[in-house]
Amino acid sequence: MHVHLPVQPLMHWHMEHGYDPGQLTCTLYPGSVLVHHAYNGMAATELQGVVWQKSRHSNSQGSCVEFAKLPGGDVAMRNSRHPDGPALVYTPAEIEALLLGIKDGEFDHLV
Repeated sequence: MHVHLPVQPLMHWHMEHGYDPGQLTCTLYPGSVLVHHAYNGMAATELQGVVWQKSRHSNSQGSCVEFAKLPGGDVAMRNSRHPDGPALVYTPAEIEALLLGIKDGEFDHLV
């Protein structure tokens, strides 16, 4: 058995992508979790149920970047000094390119 529920849409995202917000519904199955579409700039606190991870090299003053794997494979990033602030959302391919560049020293000039 499943239940159709109206989704309270993120108006600007849905309108930009051609969706009629009044026609959106979702299907919840037993044991499922309702998660809306993650997008760049959304409040990191709206990404409920994700586990944020920071580097063990981060300092105790909170100067670090945190990452969280999202359902579906994308990765969110936030500033630990502003955990309620915006999250940036990247594809696995974008994260892979970033990590390879970091490992190759391409960003060493930034610190």
